[in-house]
Amino acid sequence: MAGLQFHPRGTHLATAAGDGTVKLWDFASASCVSTFTDHTQPVWSVDFHHSGDFLASSSMDHTAKLWDLSSQRCRQTFRGHVDSVNSVQFRPFSNVVCTSSGDKTISLWDMRSGLCVQTFYGHLNAANAAQFNNRGDTVASCDADGIVKIWDVRQVAERQTLSGGQHPLNSLSFDRSGTIVAAACDDGTVKVFDLEGGEDKMGTHAADLRGHEDAVQSVMFEPGGKYLVSGASDCTFRVWSLGS
Repeated sequence: MAGLQFHPRGTHLATAAGDGTVKLWDFASASCVSTFTDHTQPVWSVDFHHSGDFLASSSMDHTAKLWDLSSQRCRQTFRGHVDSVNSVQFRPFSNVVCTSSGDKTISLWDMRSGLCVQTFYGHLNAANAAQFNNRGDTVASCDADGIVKIWDVRQVAERQTLSGGQHPLNSLSFDRSGTIVAAACDDGTVKVFDLEGGEDKMGTHAADLRGHEDAVQSVMFEPGGKYLVSGASDCTFRVWSLGS
């Protein structure tokens, strides 16, 4: 299993898998209620629309797809990337989908038309993940060179470039305020970036969270913003308190 996401109402769980399938699980019946098989290669990421009626997925087959959960069919296939699509996320409370790709780009798509409405260029290596802040006006993305870029969605411009070192960054997450970004790193650490840290902290990360013994693959702030959860190739997950 490569990725998972809870339904907005907490009734279901969507999973993405290396066998090319997307599955929807019902907690009440403790069973799989839907399996989507249109992707032709491993699926890396899934995300629910805020309505709970649609699910997006991204795949190594160079596409992202939009699934209509009521009809159990693929509603859109987002085509345009020329390498693996490594992550997918809906812009909060909108019909825009964000993808990151091995082709070094971040793209925004209209889920109604299936068309790409914006592409951000600037990464020099595979873009492994992209994430909106809660307001939906900023995207953070990370790549295989250890670089995080912060993008202004409204001005369609790069706002900051932050270095996490020489190792690939695999995923990232904004805190609730949108001023802190945490990134999962291949060197076994979680890199924490303070976007408002002043001139002395611009361009590099503010702190390393050490404890994992192998590459960190995923990281996420819990909704309250008090804790950060990370999962790693050392077969452990850790819960971090960043303090006040």
